[in-house]
Amino acid sequence: MTMQDHSASGLSSIKVRVDDRPAILVGSGYVALLIALIFLVLTVCIAYGAFTRNAYGDLHASTWSLLGALLCLVVAILFGSSIYSLQPNESAVLTLFGAYAGTDSAPGLRATVPLFKIAKVSQRVRYHECGKLKVNDLIGNPIEIGAVVVWRVDNSAKAIFQIEDYADFVGAQTESALRHIAGRHPYDFDEAVAHAGPDEAVSHDQVAARTLSLRESGDQVTNELIVELKERLAVAGVTIDEAWINHLAYAPEIAPVMLRRQQASAVIAARKLVVSGAVDIVKEALDKLKEQTDIDLDPERKAAMVSNLLVVLVSDKDATPVVNTGTLYA
Repeated sequence: MTMQDHSASGLSSIKVRVDDRPAILVGSGYVALLIALIFLVLTVCIAYGAFTRNAYGDLHASTWSLLGALLCLVVAILFGSSIYSLQPNESAVLTLFGAYAGTDSAPGLRATVPLFKIAKVSQRVRYHECGKLKVNDLIGNPIEIGAVVVWRVDNSAKAIFQIEDYADFVGAQTESALRHIAGRHPYDFDEAVAHAGPDEAVSHDQVAARTLSLRESGDQVTNELIVELKERLAVAGVTIDEAWINHLAYAPEIAPVMLRRQQASAVIAARKLVVSGAVDIVKEALDKLKEQTDIDLDPERKAAMVSNLLVVLVSDKDATPVVNTGTLYA
């Protein structure tokens, strides 16, 4: 089975036909409410006045008055149906017979043309937690990775007309981007150095500049994730405010082996530090011995002294000194 990762370049080919623009035929909802109440009162008054009694006490209804009352009632209903309310960080996308008519973002009681259809979009900050994903890093090691993404809608028209369900779209693109980012970097920096090609004569610093590790370069990897998600979600009118990796570990099947490898690497690094320090101490001791005393050691005795000092300094156990009671060359 072949799996394809639809990157941001694939989404950028989608033609964006709709973009946010302010709605024109909108206004205060309190005015529309007042007009609706006035016509409702007129409906009651006209309907009441349409019924009269003649001299014989028979009830008579005026057809024209009833039609006028009905007309006032229809107007009151239309004005009442055009009223809607918006909370802070909420927008209303207006359409007229399927055509986009603009976006209203002013909070409070609002009103528009009665025939307009209103679709509300929340622009509040939300977060999406991407669960543990099992992916292969740059080296091919199976790892588990998870992330949290903080997002919000910044273009309501795109969110409504470009994507069927922008919340699900955010979740799908977050998982895809996280898999893509994890596959571009090794889990550990030491692995990037160890797995450099045999023909690549690159230094440690060059490898570091070329390859970022997931474990040691968390900020840079997170920035890459944010940039890629912004490109992927631009078509849906969604922007990313923040993201971070909340879970990173080797897959359970290789975790014990990689733990032993990390422990071995730590031991080797510690040994290298000890040996380097011991060599510096021995060199300094020989230089001072030559400068401040008249003792001149031949190469063989100097080698023996260096060997003894290194054993004492490098050994992880306390040394047991042996006192020589004879001469130096005995």
